[in-house]
Amino acid sequence: MGDPRGFLKMKREGGKYRPACERVKDYEDVGIPRTNKQSQEQASRCMDCGTPFCNWGCPIGNYIPEWNDLVFNRQWERAAELLEATNILPEVTGRICPAPCEYACVLGINSDPVTIRENELAIVEYAFGHELIAPRPPKKRTGYKVAVVGSGPAGLSCAVWLNRTGHNVTVFEKDDKVGGIMRYGIPDFKLEKKILDRRINIWQAEGIEFKTGINIETISGFDAVCLAGGSRIPRDLKIEGRELEGIYFAMEYLVQSNRMVAGEKIPAGKLIDAKGKKVVVIGGGDTGSDCVGTAHRQGASCVVQIELLPMPTERRPEDQPWPKYPMILKTSTSHEEGGERKWSILTKAFKGQALPAHAYRQAGGRQGARVKMLSCVKVDASLKEMPGTEFEIEADLVLLALGYLYPEKKGLLEKIGVEFDGRGNVNTDDNYMTSVKGVFSAGDMRRGQSLIVWAIQEGGCAAYNMDKYLMGESYLPVF
Repeated sequence: MGDPRGFLKMKREGGKYRPACERVKDYEDVGIPRTNKQSQEQASRCMDCGTPFCNWGCPIGNYIPEWNDLVFNRQWERAAELLEATNILPEVTGRICPAPCEYACVLGINSDPVTIRENELAIVEYAFGHELIAPRPPKKRTGYKVAVVGSGPAGLSCAVWLNRTGHNVTVFEKDDKVGGIMRYGIPDFKLEKKILDRRINIWQAEGIEFKTGINIETISGFDAVCLAGGSRIPRDLKIEGRELEGIYFAMEYLVQSNRMVAGEKIPAGKLIDAKGKKVVVIGGGDTGSDCVGTAHRQGASCVVQIELLPMPTERRPEDQPWPKYPMILKTSTSHEEGGERKWSILTKAFKGQALPAHAYRQAGGRQGARVKMLSCVKVDASLKEMPGTEFEIEADLVLLALGYLYPEKKGLLEKIGVEFDGRGNVNTDDNYMTSVKGVFSAGDMRRGQSLIVWAIQEGGCAAYNMDKYLMGESYLPVF
């Protein structure tokens, strides 16, 4: 390494953010970019460890020690080349990945780990800023036609790698723009959509064809197909009062908000607006956190996020030793902006009141009552109700952020007859091929709801196996 004692000289300096009182007024990136000098200093903390477990912790096997060393030595162009060799979207993972690599960092055993995620972001933004990233279409085409269904991280990863081998790749997306959950599920204050468009424009110039607004129903005419439609069926909370107005799935809320930020007009009768409302978010994960941040920006009067599971510890639990990814308390920028979090809370019922006549009209003429209260009870570590702990939470808007069950089966999946596993996901063999010859699957549709970095890895694995299926062998990287 450039400075083998850098970790002794420099302390970890994580990401910096705009003041909460400022950033809640807009949907712009909450982060403050680091200077090149700061990145070089943080890169110097990467140790010359015998076995870099950060590679093991990273699902796509980023060359972390190597590009940290290059950054320290100001060899930014070479660092960008190494980063691009494994990761098709470092500008995304550098912003929103939970960084399992950092929890596997050897330095993290007895000190603060290297700021790997921020270093990654610094490299890719330096590369874009100095025009080091440009379209590089393949020099030769194989003549094979490949279809990728879904333009989320898994589908895009698969498409990019297959295009680089020279296959003719068409990506089908049922929404009106490319990006999947990255575009419609993640708020702009975490991932501005111009970041996606910048990269998609490059891929188009490299020869990938994107067809949007198409709910594809046939896969004929292609030599191989990858199903990467994600896991879109949300987990519901079927309790008393679920039919009340004002209760929505988190993704309904986030998708609509992202569309409005992009300039789309939402009819008044379909608008989900937190302004002036008491908001309750059920679910303590990242999606719930995104709902919290969005509600703040819409002007909610108060926000409460509740979670069924106990509050995680701030330190690594003994049963989750290094280098495993630990379940510890995570406080996002959205949580820092306000609101309240409650743990070990079971929601028993929703209570409401009848809508007045003017509210019927505002709700598009829908009849019924609007949610006004949640009946809750505390639970112990085994999730059993604790007698005498019943309480209520006022709510005008409830958002269900409870995760996802499996992919949508009606339509293409049922029509082509792929098999499903015991969890309802698309079943594949070890080569990512489904029960239908020549049809592969990757991402959440295959493995279930997971991280974006795992979706990128899945797409790369599917591309390798599809290339091998078409060509007899593949020179793509094996993740």
